[in-house]
Amino acid sequence: MFAKLQYLVIALFFTFLCSCSSSNDIAAGNTENPSNDSVFVSTDVSCWMTSTVQNVYLKRQNIALNFNNQTNSYPTIVVDDTKSYQSMDGFGFALTGGSAYLINRLPAVQRDSILHELFDTKGKHIGVSYLRISLGASDLSSSVYSYDDIGTSDTDTLLTNFSIRAESFDLIPVLKSIIAIQPGIKILASPWSAPAWMKTNKSAIGGSLEKKYFGVYADYLVKYIQAMQEQGISIDALTPQNEPLNPSNNPSMYMSAEDQAQFIGNYLGPRFVKNNIRTKIICYDHNCDVPSYPLTVLTDAGAYRYVDGSAFHLYSGSITALSAVHNKYPDKNVYFTEQWVGAPSNFGEDLKWHISNLIIGASRNWSKNVLEWNLASDSYYRPHTSGGCTTCMGGLTIDGGITRNVSYYVVAHASKFVPSGSFRIDSNLDDNLQNVAFRTPTGNKVLIVLNNALDTRKFNIGYNGKIVTATLPAGAVATYYW
Repeated sequence: MFAKLQYLVIALFFTFLCSCSSSNDIAAGNTENPSNDSVFVSTDVSCWMTSTVQNVYLKRQNIALNFNNQTNSYPTIVVDDTKSYQSMDGFGFALTGGSAYLINRLPAVQRDSILHELFDTKGKHIGVSYLRISLGASDLSSSVYSYDDIGTSDTDTLLTNFSIRAESFDLIPVLKSIIAIQPGIKILASPWSAPAWMKTNKSAIGGSLEKKYFGVYADYLVKYIQAMQEQGISIDALTPQNEPLNPSNNPSMYMSAEDQAQFIGNYLGPRFVKNNIRTKIICYDHNCDVPSYPLTVLTDAGAYRYVDGSAFHLYSGSITALSAVHNKYPDKNVYFTEQWVGAPSNFGEDLKWHISNLIIGASRNWSKNVLEWNLASDSYYRPHTSGGCTTCMGGLTIDGGITRNVSYYVVAHASKFVPSGSFRIDSNLDDNLQNVAFRTPTGNKVLIVLNNALDTRKFNIGYNGKIVTATLPAGAVATYYW
């Protein structure tokens, strides 16, 4: 009897400390005050953790983390909200054509439930606040198309054939549902290619935009923004070309930095002004290994006038390239717009890499957003074009049921707690306890910490001269909120 009682006490104690769960247990309570829930112990700082060691996925920890004046020998992460850096536009995903296709074919109740889980900012939802969409087909569409497809030997310089009807089946209905849930969501649009008839090789793959069509293509992008606005969808920002140095995808288009500068400065920017379009123009939209590309665009006086900032991916290079560009042009913004999870995913290693390099790394290097590629795929990583990515794992796997994958939790650890309009604030780095801190529009503080060590670490969170001591398992990430 004593042994059974002892076992019960130990089991209850372990459950109380770890609050472990094999299920997706997103936090209870309002996102702007997620600690307000009577089920949990009273605490100054609430904590949500993902730990593969403990089989915990964005699980609120039922522990008291209260600030005090005690001292100890543990390392201290000092959060200082008197030092502010960039404002944040949001965290989210690419809503590819394939993602929209899969979501739109869910049963109505299930579709409504997952969209609320993703985009609602209240309760057990993760408040995704930023989306990237493809302007025309991306390689994660089921087919290749533009909004003005005619014979490659024909031309349509007046764009009389222009239509976004291809998006009316899946993307536009899903976007309208999302906007109804979160009206303030920011949307970035990126083309993978101009219509083939405008290109040097008359193909959806590779080639370049013919210079004689620079003005026509600028009009094409203007018509797109206007057509989406007519559907009630506001495009917050646009990049002229996805991965301009990658002509091998399907679709794709090569665009040199000099051509992009000329296109923005002489055509796209003036067309936006003429048509009273306030959509931001963001240059580059490719890897961190060629920061000379956005610097070339920004050096051009004509392009500089219209460019809001530069966008980056991290398939090669270092995330510090964002700071290098920011330091040269501190009045221009930087953005992080794409990074995939390659299948089959190693959840624990992918979690650490993406939190370290993107949520923490990109944010600490001045990025106003962090976007994962992509929101949803099926269990065979479809849809995709012929020659498109065949191993891109979505944040969700939709194939009968819905599975939440590693990038879902990567984004959720930030999006749930750091709404648009927050500011990154100061926090000191520790080699094993990488971190980034934010202040929300309501004045709450958010600290995201990754334990990169091989063992459990204790550390202090310091704020306003007091500390709270926390424990984080090896490889785990935690979001602390007060």
